[in-house]
Amino acid sequence: MDNRTNLDDYLAGLGISEADEDEVTPPPPAPDASAEALPSEGLLNEDPKEVLERFLNALTSRMDDTLSVSVQQAEDALEAEITGENAAKLAGRDGRLLGAIEVIAYTVLAKQAGRSDLRVRIDVGGFRKRQADTLTKLAERLAIQVAKSGEPHELQPMPASERRVIHIALKEHPDVMSESVGEGASRRLIIRPRHG
Repeated sequence: MDNRTNLDDYLAGLGISEADEDEVTPPPPAPDASAEALPSEGLLNEDPKEVLERFLNALTSRMDDTLSVSVQQAEDALEAEITGENAAKLAGRDGRLLGAIEVIAYTVLAKQAGRSDLRVRIDVGGFRKRQADTLTKLAERLAIQVAKSGEPHELQPMPASERRVIHIALKEHPDVMSESVGEGASRRLIIRPRHG
């Protein structure tokens, strides 16, 4: 199986091609486009894990053929790990590239396997693990500060995945609680005293 062709098929199925990069709206598919570029009824029954694994292998082989991909099924998500000497570069600045890869992977999963109910979590070179550790330590420091001062602390807007880490870190904390406020990209966390 040619991974490069597969990626082109996925991107074509999403209405994306290398030629579309500068265009605002993608052109309609060419009349001679491969039938495999669009999902068919049979593909919707494909194993989501296999779909995600195939997509990520195709993507990483185009970027760096020394990278390897492993995908595990979790309770409500598929969790992928991309490893290799240069894997951490896929995180991009502040994890933005990794976030974009997750969005595309989720879209591919929804289109190819018909599974929009599964989350997609991808880690590259341990980036997400290090980020979660940093956020957990931040949550612990802020919890102490809020518990001592009795005053709530509002954090800067952050993605849902980062808010989730802090919510989990403080879920069982006896003195403080966390809540999300705001809408869209402005959604942020407030850590406040639990009693009072």
